[in-house]
Amino acid sequence: MDSKKQFYGTGRRKSSVARVYLVPGKGKITINKDDIEEYFGMETLKVITKQALTLTNTLEKFDINVNVHGGGYTGQAGAIRLGIARALLEVDADLRKVLKQAGLLTRDSRMKERKKYGLKAARRAPQFSKR
Repeated sequence: MDSKKQFYGTGRRKSSVARVYLVPGKGKITINKDDIEEYFGMETLKVITKQALTLTNTLEKFDINVNVHGGGYTGQAGAIRLGIARALLEVDADLRKVLKQAGLLTRDSRMKERKKYGLKAARRAPQFSKR
């Protein structure tokens, strides 16, 4: 591997979009110029983010720079996970089978349902009153 080489992957989840860059390094994860420990407060979000790396044993092989925007923390963690998985495919196509079996290459298509007229939310009807 060339030391200047960087690998790219895009991940999306709900309304979050993550641009992920993998560079050969020591395993430092930077999200929006912050360390992962500072960016994500909850441990579960850090685990979700690192899932693809842990599965493929590449946690200490790459430094990861992420640009993520939109949505909340959970959506962003899911977007980053997909971005990392796609970037790992650029590194080594043989990882596809492992990542696919774990379901890390599938884009989660679930989105917020739109609000309909006559209702208070997507499915929430106005409160019924007899009088």
